[in-house]
Amino acid sequence: MNRNPEIKPAPKQRFAAARRSFMLVSLLTAACTMLAQNPRAPEPAFAPISQYLMERDAEIALAQSAAPPAISRDADVLVLGRHGYETAITGTNGFVCIVQRGWTADYNDKEFGSPSLIYPICYNAPAARSYLPIVFKKTELALSLPSRAAFAAAIQAAFDEKELPDPAPDSMCYMMSKSAYFGQQYGRGHPHLMFFVSATDGKLWGAGLPGSPIMVHEDAPDQLSVYLIPVAKWSDGTIAPGADRW
Repeated sequence: MNRNPEIKPAPKQRFAAARRSFMLVSLLTAACTMLAQNPRAPEPAFAPISQYLMERDAEIALAQSAAPPAISRDADVLVLGRHGYETAITGTNGFVCIVQRGWTADYNDKEFGSPSLIYPICYNAPAARSYLPIVFKKTELALSLPSRAAFAAAIQAAFDEKELPDPAPDSMCYMMSKSAYFGQQYGRGHPHLMFFVSATDGKLWGAGLPGSPIMVHEDAPDQLSVYLIPVAKWSDGTIAPGADRW
């Protein structure tokens, strides 16, 4: 019995509101603690797959633009699907044309992973056997791993465990498409050929020396050297601008 008629029991609604307020404060406190412990979570390295997909016929034409028609018209052509690359055209000359995406960019490229990066490439048969597996592995990881660090670690492990092959002798590719886009620094770039070898000293090729047209590219954790040689024309035969950006 309540001996003081002026004091009444608090309504149930007041207890419910107090409980909600206590829970909200607890959640906010926990969130602030997590932010203090992890002030900046890693940003995803890759966009949703839908941002990398193209209309099929347009991607076929773009892939074929990587090499002169005498090569690309008889090549296999691969296109990117939601679960990786698929064969769109089966060729007869051993070459494979493909449009690589931003996850095959340099790891130190600030635009690494960007959907805006477009790399039409046409590999010869030795490179298709020994370098395309690296492209496929990177594609698989880009579709499954959220961060650049996890991606790079997985590629490093694949090389260390010999899951990925060494470059086969005579491995090379054409990158002569006007429609390539290498990012803000290089834009459309310059038509060139690339040669793939196991990691080696660029001096053996005279690469990077004054007056030499050859560049050497090494991008850890990829365990190989790529030699780039600019050429005078795009794949359609038109004259390319000077190679001063190289």
